[in-house]
Amino acid sequence: MPSQRELVEGNEAIAESAIRADCRFFFGYPITPQTEILEYMAKRLPQVGGFFMQAESEIAAISMVQGVACTGARVMTATSSPGISLMQESISCLASMQLPCVIVNVTRASPGLGRIPPAQSDYFQATKRGHGDFNVIVLAPTSVQEMADLTMLAFDLADEYRNPVIILTDGMLGEMMETMVWSEKQPHNFTRDWALGGAENRERRLLISAPLTDLALIELNVELNKKYKEMAAKERRWEEFYLEDAEEVVVAFGTTSRIALEAVDEARRKGIKAGMIRPVTLWPFPDLPFKNSCPKARVFLSVEMNNGQMVEDVRLAVCGEAPVHFYGQGGGWIPSSLAITEQIEKLAETI
Repeated sequence: MPSQRELVEGNEAIAESAIRADCRFFFGYPITPQTEILEYMAKRLPQVGGFFMQAESEIAAISMVQGVACTGARVMTATSSPGISLMQESISCLASMQLPCVIVNVTRASPGLGRIPPAQSDYFQATKRGHGDFNVIVLAPTSVQEMADLTMLAFDLADEYRNPVIILTDGMLGEMMETMVWSEKQPHNFTRDWALGGAENRERRLLISAPLTDLALIELNVELNKKYKEMAAKERRWEEFYLEDAEEVVVAFGTTSRIALEAVDEARRKGIKAGMIRPVTLWPFPDLPFKNSCPKARVFLSVEMNNGQMVEDVRLAVCGEAPVHFYGQGGGWIPSSLAITEQIEKLAETI
């Protein structure tokens, strides 16, 4: 019998999927528009034998995540933009210690403390990382269904690569309700022969945030870089539309991609050969469709709810083969499909 569709809020889809992915520990601090994740986990985790704690700060929350991750248990935290800033040092340590965890950022409009309207202003923060040479996989859902599905995937990727994974969403996706179907996929059981948990019948294990000698730190960086290259080669994900004959290609992720696709459809109805690439992984950035799937592309348009962040990666992916334009604005601005269609029409006149 097919699974029944349910009407679910985006933030709650993330939280319930985390539980279905065998996440049994959550540490967080309230901040809109993420707080529904925290509230849901506070209610549901005790029902499945899990543990929830509202920490005294975002710094405390990510430190608790780090402690539980050392044991090999699946653990998650969630916050919004300035909360991620407070967590950055520990995220670097999690990557250095090669500890798996899932971190959700329900982005709010900023800079500074910001406000709760949706934005995509944390693209740099997620993809360009904090201090040190490290990378995290960044997943960008575009619907409530994907918020659930990508959360399941995030835990598997975190365990497979022993690395933090970020789910980058925003207040619109987090607060909206859509129908969805819960995945029946079972979490993958990864070997955790690195985890701490008592050493009575084995050699003692040690996890440290940074080696204490220069040579050891260089060796760690070599090891991590090898892993990041493997992640970049294997984990690029994207969705593409009408690329076979597209002369003008729109690039958008998350909430913006929903609006941009409507604009692309409208442009094609008007006879414009428009197409679209939607990155699902923001890191590693999916450069392959730009190189392999756009044989006729003559111009690209990056549409973002920020002041122009992903456009840099689009230009790198295009590698000078065609001009790349930007349309967007920060501060909680949301584009209309009509306005994006107008941008597509203007660019169509130049090619």
